[in-house]
Amino acid sequence: AVVHDETLKRGAYPSPLNYGGFPKACCTSINEIIGHGIPDSTVLSSGDIVNVDVTVCYNGFHGDCSETFLVGEVDAEASRLVRVTYECLHLAIAICKPGIPYAGIGKTIQGHADMNDFAVFKDGVGHGIGQAFHTTPDVLHFANNVNNGIMREGHVFTIEPMINEGSARGVIWPDGWTAATKDGKRSAQFEHTVLITEEGAEVLTGRLPESNPLTFLEERE
Repeated sequence: AVVHDETLKRGAYPSPLNYGGFPKACCTSINEIIGHGIPDSTVLSSGDIVNVDVTVCYNGFHGDCSETFLVGEVDAEASRLVRVTYECLHLAIAICKPGIPYAGIGKTIQGHADMNDFAVFKDGVGHGIGQAFHTTPDVLHFANNVNNGIMREGHVFTIEPMINEGSARGVIWPDGWTAATKDGKRSAQFEHTVLITEEGAEVLTGRLPESNPLTFLEERE
């Protein structure tokens, strides 16, 4: 309700609502949920991690982003998972510029995940975005993928790595949307919408200066 109401208040529309039959204005994915979790009445507990994935359409264009938050006091491994996932996204953004193969995004993400003994969920992909919510290209987040596209100035797409604590494998719940880890271990995700510029890349969904600090970067006693 909050995402829906605040989006409308700002003259935008929540892109996920009724998209392909999705019933809510955003996705909320808790602990072992990899992505596309449907918001419900579940009460969060200290120690949970939760991803909130928000897409809005404003003046005819879509913007897509997500963050994973720590709830209360989480264990060190959960905090590390969230931090490494954040790093995977930003390392991938850092290589983006005209002439770079899209396949380099997956190589960068998987390299950092592997180095930290985490696994990339291969079925979760980024995508082109603009006047349509989802368009080409598919942006794959794992190494040795078959994405042969090249970044060009003006391309707009999302990067949204989903990094699992244990196995890379996932299952889809009977609701047809919710993806969960097969082994029940936790998963984290971060996402931005990126524009390729003449000399590099611009994050179109960056945080504002007044945004609250990212909880996993805070000093935790």
